[in-house]
Amino acid sequence: MTYEQTTLFAIFFAVFALLLWGRWRYDLVAFTALMAGVALGVVPEEDAFTGFGHEATIVVALVLVVSAGLVRSGAVYLITRTLVDSSRRLGTHIAIMGGIGGVLSAFMNNVAALALLMPVDIQTAHKAGRSPGLSLMPLSFATILGGMATLIGTPPNIIIASYREKALGESFRMFDFAPVGGITALAGLAFVALIGWRLIPTREDASAAGSGDLKPYVAELTIPEGNKQIGKRVAELTEIADKADVAIIGLIRNDRRLYGNARHNLLQAGDALVLEATPGALEEFRSALALTFSDEKREELLRADGEGLDMLEVVVPAEARINGRTAQEIGLSWRQRAVLLGISRQGRRITEQVRKTEVQPGDILLLLVPKDTGPDVIDWLGCLTLASRGLAVTQDRMTWAAIGLFAGAVAIASFGLLSLPIALGLVVISYLLLRIVPINELYDHIEWPVVVLLGSMIPLGSALEDSGGTQLIAGWLVQLTQGWPAWAILTALMLVTMTLSDVLNNTATTIVAAPIGIQMAQALDVSADPFLMAVAVAASSAFLTPIGHKNNTLILGPGGYHFGDYWRIGLPLEILVVAVSIPTILLVWGF
Repeated sequence: MTYEQTTLFAIFFAVFALLLWGRWRYDLVAFTALMAGVALGVVPEEDAFTGFGHEATIVVALVLVVSAGLVRSGAVYLITRTLVDSSRRLGTHIAIMGGIGGVLSAFMNNVAALALLMPVDIQTAHKAGRSPGLSLMPLSFATILGGMATLIGTPPNIIIASYREKALGESFRMFDFAPVGGITALAGLAFVALIGWRLIPTREDASAAGSGDLKPYVAELTIPEGNKQIGKRVAELTEIADKADVAIIGLIRNDRRLYGNARHNLLQAGDALVLEATPGALEEFRSALALTFSDEKREELLRADGEGLDMLEVVVPAEARINGRTAQEIGLSWRQRAVLLGISRQGRRITEQVRKTEVQPGDILLLLVPKDTGPDVIDWLGCLTLASRGLAVTQDRMTWAAIGLFAGAVAIASFGLLSLPIALGLVVISYLLLRIVPINELYDHIEWPVVVLLGSMIPLGSALEDSGGTQLIAGWLVQLTQGWPAWAILTALMLVTMTLSDVLNNTATTIVAAPIGIQMAQALDVSADPFLMAVAVAASSAFLTPIGHKNNTLILGPGGYHFGDYWRIGLPLEILVVAVSIPTILLVWGF
């Protein structure tokens, strides 16, 4: 081996060892490795930062922003509130949630898809009186599987497409992954929904995991002029309220609380529903019925600057300005352009209007404030901020605009009218102009450690390929599998890649395995497409451990899982993935 090959192999070995050790975060490990490569002369200095401008890196960043826009616009609430029901049998629930997760993760980042659906799944489990651990792992696996079906579903597919363009002069298109990835995902989803969840061990302490900190508030939402709910009885909203996990406990008309929960009263414009719910459930219910936060005058004050709204949770200490007083008395709305949306008071029932309720020490207030004014409002009130739970106000008026823009971008990229990064870039600009994504939150939605990982590993992968290192590895694998039929060599590559992905970051695994697949194909004098597809599927099939994929890590705590729980369902699933994907690859792509 040459000096360059030896040094690069040593760097990659060190990267894998440090990632397995887990003491340092993966982006720091990758960037340190890149700097070491430049210092040792194996990565050209002029190429050191080309990975940060690489198409794969840009697409991953843009997909995360687009995903945030779909969440903020209420597009996902639109899906979940019509399809999720806690009264369903567990297998049916898993099949439906898995299907939703699979479809969403095909068109948005699969980590974002899980982060969006996980609270819904936990709330549904809590409401059904069962452990969320029975459904969270199937949901995680479903979102990983769904990402295999399109170019933008998961970073490995984006990376594979860029390697194909470099090797063969043409990238994979948006739905080129669908025949193999889609069929594999469907088979995996069927296994998870019918058999897989039965293999998950249950623990008594898992039933409360992840839901114990969701505090309910007594809150009010107003029926605006022209709302479709006008003329309906309060009781007719019960089904939608139950789906959102909201309790309707009263009705306010002309600033007076009506007797009981007023189930049989006909709703009028200006009425305020008195509700008990967590912040997320309250926002879902508001979005579903197109309700407003307050009366017309305070709503106009709240939105005066047009820059969007923030939702905050604060606790009231004894020395707070609002202690012993009401929001109306201190002029919260006209002094600070803020609305007291709800009050959480453990063990005490609130019977007055929220803005006319005397606040007590220990109360937790749910506030709605103009964008970026939260610190000033909290300081003025003298309250203490609770740890952020990522609460956001849905821009439900933009739901169909957000869906239409994204669908248009996918169609344009699919027909080759524009490249995917340009199409997604135009969607991001549109979301910013329409204020679906506030401009000051734009960079908050990008997962910068992943960007640094990609930007650092791509130049290292290119250097390994340019030095002949990938050709050397491919030669070793071909020599090891000499005399085997091409499909068996393809299977061997897939198994090696899948094993690496279970213990390493799937992005890093793809960057190493993709050029090896191309070199193996060239050594065998066959098409590279089957090998690239095998690497794409295998790199995304990290089901044996909680460290192989970020989705598996996300559910570890809320599901109450142990490290060894994953292989029980993950091992048969990985065997199924290989059994289904290899014949499909050979049928669709061929050698």
